[in-house]
Amino acid sequence: MSSQAADLARCLARDAEAVCRHYLPNGRRRGRYWVVGDVANTAGRSLFVRLTGPDSGKGAAGKWTDAATGQHGDLLDLIALNRRLERLRDVLDEARSFLSLPRPEPPPDCHRRQPPAPMGSPESARRLFAMAQPISGTIAEAYLRNRGITALHDAPALRFHPRCYYRPDANAPTEIWPALIAAVTDLSGDITGAHRTWLDPTGEDKAPVDTPRRAMGHLLGHGVRFGVVTDVMVAGEGIETVLSVRSVLPNLPMVAALSANHLAALLLPAMLRRLYLVRDNDSAGDFAVATLAERAQAAGIEALALSPTLGDFNEDLRRLGVDHLRAALRVQLAPEDVPRFLSSVDEAGSGR
Repeated sequence: MSSQAADLARCLARDAEAVCRHYLPNGRRRGRYWVVGDVANTAGRSLFVRLTGPDSGKGAAGKWTDAATGQHGDLLDLIALNRRLERLRDVLDEARSFLSLPRPEPPPDCHRRQPPAPMGSPESARRLFAMAQPISGTIAEAYLRNRGITALHDAPALRFHPRCYYRPDANAPTEIWPALIAAVTDLSGDITGAHRTWLDPTGEDKAPVDTPRRAMGHLLGHGVRFGVVTDVMVAGEGIETVLSVRSVLPNLPMVAALSANHLAALLLPAMLRRLYLVRDNDSAGDFAVATLAERAQAAGIEALALSPTLGDFNEDLRRLGVDHLRAALRVQLAPEDVPRFLSSVDEAGSGR
């Protein structure tokens, strides 16, 4: 291996989990390994990437093996196969692009820190999300459960950052709070932004700051996604509102657009045939639902509103309970969607 390739391989290995999250997002961390189906990012468990270890030798970080095919190598080999790159020069260019390193002359210095991404940019959002961790067992999970939200399966869009920067305004000192981080993605699944909910360290509520929720990056038309859309989808404003509906419809794909204005402008998948619109009981929410419904119907998509009993569906879930929410949603679904999405979880208590 050339010295340039060796240097880049070591750089990638020192941030192996971020590499895996970028190139193999269908996998997940299991102990010291990232586990996925194969180098093409197929879901499964046959390919193992070591996330921690020395720079070289036995047990080195970044080394991987596919038990099904016998393929193995370092992270440069993985990138080459994942991106179907045949020339070493193209592989090295791809690695430098991921690491935000310039092209050679002189060779890249792995010890140099990445240049800061522009504040609030999509790149800044991608870096924040890559630095966060799965929510299982964290303050973020405790916070959502305290809001009555228990259907947290298949939610890779949600992560937890234990020390997320918060600045009240441009002239105020930076504070550090734990935060729920949500990835905002486009229709192809690429991260375009991130949403932060700063939390109290107890997990019982949001942090006691002026604006505990903020978004960054490119948001218009995009959203925080749960599940893979086929022909039916739910769309709403807030993450907690959408997750509350998901507590009784856990197999129905959903997207949170993060605000009424962004809900009205949400881009819809080409294969969509029926769209459920989650209402918040306020004028801004009604306008957003009406606007998106009109756009959907113009595209040949059936649009149906889902209305809460109280102010929003999270309030319904917390104050009226999951059984009330299930009964209320049952009569609002299209008849053919009841056995498809609701009846299978009636006895399971919404996946808890």
